[in-house]
Amino acid sequence: MARDHGSSIKDDDTYEALRADGYSKEAAARISNAQANSDQCPSKKGGKAQSYEDWTKEELYDRAQELDIDGRSDMTKDELISTLRDR
Repeated sequence: MARDHGSSIKDDDTYEALRADGYSKEAAARISNAQANSDQCPSKKGGKAQSYEDWTKEELYDRAQELDIDGRSDMTKDELISTLRDR
């Protein structure tokens, strides 16, 4: 049985499965709550965008800049990917 994560998480089982797959707390909460809502039909993977691994470092940096991520100029490509995924 899944742990009760409080009223802010609508589907504890899905939340825990997403967290085990490496999703951030915020992303796991958004996805699990959307899946618990009968008016929405989200999948784990959203749009048809390329995987971050296929982006250039410059593209990743530009995206991090759009999101105002601190320390982006000192990050490696792998660090940018990890930080963007946690966003």
